Amino acid sequence: MADAYDNALAETTIGLYKAECIADDSPFRKGPLRTVSDVEEATSAWVHWYNTGRLMHRLGRIPPAEYGAKYYAEHRADQPVAHK
Repeated sequence: MADAYDNALAETTIGLYKAECIADDSPFRKGPLRTVSDVEEATSAWVHWYNTGRLMHRLGRIPPAEYGAKYYAEHRADQPVAHK
């Protein structure tokens, strides 16, 4: 069952989407959003950027993809190789 915290997270994400993806001056748009396909294309570009390219303060102001690559590179070197 949803609660106020679930709603707050959804509302925050939708607000970011509207401000960063759907706004007239959005870098994710190639022009007016005239068709569902136009909206889907802009949304796909925004979601990819949001999940991989945006700077995240809690990660040290680096993109999630860069942080993930660094994290796994450091932890792979520390992990012993499993034997069968």
